Amino acid sequence: MTEQPKETLTLKWGTLKGWDLDSEKSMAALRKYNDFGTSMSAMAQRDTPDQKAALCELIDAIDGEIWNDWDGESMTKDAAKKYVLEYK
Repeated sequence: MTEQPKETLTLKWGTLKGWDLDSEKSMAALRKYNDFGTSMSAMAQRDTPDQKAALCELIDAIDGEIWNDWDGESMTKDAAKKYVLEYK
């Protein structure tokens, strides 16, 4: 039996689509991201540079898997941050 990741992030359209967080560190990073205001739809979300920086902090904070929902593949933290920062 394989161990499930403690935490997960799901990214799509260059932004945060979903999450399952367990630690105070990652929850604090999510609150920071949400404090900027977000859309109810990941498709409609257009992150500002400050939001992208906060999302990258969240990516660094989690202890678990980062999932690209568009490609259906797991991502490294570096690949996830590049995806968020370079998405047009």
